[in-house]
Amino acid sequence: METLTARRLNRATLARQMLLAREKADVVTAVERLGGMQAQEARHPFTGLWTRIEGFRREDLHRALHERSVVRGMMMRATLHLVSAADYAGFHAAVDPVLAAALNGRGQLTAGLDLEALLPVARTILADGPRDFTALRALLQEEFPEANDRALGYAVRTRLPLVMVPTQDRWAFPPSADFTLAETWLEEKDGGKGASGDPAEELVLRYLAAFGPATAADAQTWSGLKGLRAVLDGLRPKLVTFRDEKGRELFDLPEAPRPEEDVPAPARFLPDFDNLVLAHADRTRLMAEEYRPRVTTKNLRVRATFLWDGLVRGTWQAETKRKTAVLILTAFEPLPEDAIAALTTEGEELLRFLEPDATAYEVRVEDS
Repeated sequence: METLTARRLNRATLARQMLLAREKADVVTAVERLGGMQAQEARHPFTGLWTRIEGFRREDLHRALHERSVVRGMMMRATLHLVSAADYAGFHAAVDPVLAAALNGRGQLTAGLDLEALLPVARTILADGPRDFTALRALLQEEFPEANDRALGYAVRTRLPLVMVPTQDRWAFPPSADFTLAETWLEEKDGGKGASGDPAEELVLRYLAAFGPATAADAQTWSGLKGLRAVLDGLRPKLVTFRDEKGRELFDLPEAPRPEEDVPAPARFLPDFDNLVLAHADRTRLMAEEYRPRVTTKNLRVRATFLWDGLVRGTWQAETKRKTAVLILTAFEPLPEDAIAALTTEGEELLRFLEPDATAYEVRVEDS
């Protein structure tokens, strides 16, 4: 069995995540290739697509959302994601156990909730029109006055297939967006049909296409699902296997790209919560283990990161004051001059995308 080095795994994952070069692709195709995009905050997928798609414009994602070809809803790891309309039903069916477990994990909060009574009421309310969760909780509380209003809302969020309704806000959604039933929103799209095969198998295959080669533990970390080793064992006739440098078995699709480790990787900026840094149990293909706590904080915030030579080299944040947009890079260790030059050039372009109305742009590199 061939052994793949960490650097070879790095290049394979970057190729699939459209990070070895910006590619010509429409938004729907890109979101599907990426295996969905985490969208905890509305603006982050815009940056994630800008860094991957040649000539991406903010209105491209706006259009896809308003045309209902891309949707935002709870998915992998019980977190908000963008997925295509065509992928929604199959992905949601596959991760339904994750969403159920998320609700069960709030045992004290949700004790005594009668889902069989609650969910039909919530469905009726949402069928009457989209609601944000403040309004929805208030209406549910009228029907279930003894229940905790937060429990009512979380139960509906995890047990009904819902999507968020886009607006003309800058990043397509207001801070408190309306939700509606996915079946209603997608009734004229491909969503709602579900996967043709076993949903878990289909999800694992899509994961490998977007993030492989990978272990069963990696797939479980990305999806939140348990027991995926058995799923991968069942898929062996369709897969190829490798070993990593630690001797673990890696699964992959036969025709998926696995570039040589000397393929150049450009400077790139990833938004907060980008799936690239969340999709593996062992993330050493992307960063030294010692830096992992500086990317994922104790309160589970995942910071925006930058890549140099394919590796996460630090974090970044942008701020605008008096029409000057500033990008602050906090490097994990001192960067070589050519890295600073490339990151500065790329960073100025990022600022122009994020803050087109600014009159001046500045990139600062700081050591942590």
